[in-house]
Amino acid sequence: MFKLLKTEGAARRGEFSCPHGTVQTPVFMNVGTQAAIKGALSAEDLEHIGTQVELSNTYHLHLRPGDEVVKKMGGLHKFMTWQGPILTDSGGFQVFSLAGLRKIKEEGVTFASHLDGHKIFMGPEESMRIQSNLGSDIAMAFDECVENPATYPYAKASCERTARWLARCKEALVKYNAEPDAVNPGQQLWGINQGATFKDLRIWHMQEIAKLDLPGYAIGGLAVGEPTEVMYDIIEAVEPYMPKDRPRYLMGVGTPSNIIESVARGVDFFDCVMPARNARHGKLFTWQGALNMKNAKYTYDDSPIDPQCDCPVCRRYSRAYIRHLFKAEEMLAMRLSVMHNLYFYNKLTEKIRDALDEGTFSEFRAEYSRKLDEKI
Repeated sequence: MFKLLKTEGAARRGEFSCPHGTVQTPVFMNVGTQAAIKGALSAEDLEHIGTQVELSNTYHLHLRPGDEVVKKMGGLHKFMTWQGPILTDSGGFQVFSLAGLRKIKEEGVTFASHLDGHKIFMGPEESMRIQSNLGSDIAMAFDECVENPATYPYAKASCERTARWLARCKEALVKYNAEPDAVNPGQQLWGINQGATFKDLRIWHMQEIAKLDLPGYAIGGLAVGEPTEVMYDIIEAVEPYMPKDRPRYLMGVGTPSNIIESVARGVDFFDCVMPARNARHGKLFTWQGALNMKNAKYTYDDSPIDPQCDCPVCRRYSRAYIRHLFKAEEMLAMRLSVMHNLYFYNKLTEKIRDALDEGTFSEFRAEYSRKLDEKI
């Protein structure tokens, strides 16, 4: 399912296959939390901006419209008319960040919905059932994302419980995939490495979950407030213990520089709400750095957002027009801006792949890692 094509240092160029297509890696997954990209982009738009993988969220779709509804509608691919690969996050992060009062036991977590406060129980089996109903290609394990900073004893106990939960996830998904009405019998489970910012816990946990021989592994619980260098240190500590022949996914990361630097440390898959969220507030990414589209200096600027970009927005609209849309509070401002930023991220990972193919990634990294995060 994963073929490692080439390496340059720790950076990897690969190819991942699943029931709904083949993905070239490194790859950025476009986040459609509730089966939609915030900013009014459709599945058809995703096809036009180079999206390879769409990501949706178990917790949110379980609350609405309900995973049983999605299953009756033929699964997530048919429901949102996206025929490419889909990854579903397990809901663990949302349970621990959005939900109200929660109680963690070995069986799972009882918590209050952030929508109306009604009580919900979710454990490994429930998360796998929901994701099976959604029919994604990649189902993420149900884990606990501990608060940062966390105490060592709590992080250790959480790691041990998350490892036990992962074994239950694996057993449950095998069972659900074998059911005659399974939406996607080829759905696969990826494990998630946890351990807060404690390197020894991260390494121990990675060694433990690697024993389960899963199709892919993620590093979770980072980019939650710790310094960037700490995140990089954790990646470097964990990477030697991640199976070389399986894809590696850094969850919830990040800026263009974060992606380049994490590729350099051996990561293959990325996702983050940040490019779409920033776009909705007028912060756009270009190959010269980031710009604020609401600035007055763009009032009479008839150039595209980025002269080096060939996205559908840059081919047609001016900075002046997009600034006007923001000032007039037109929805089109968000739509065009999100389209541009997601295209930029998809193109960024494409250029990283090209550089790896050509053996020039180190030069690409030297030129763009710092530049892309600078403000114009």
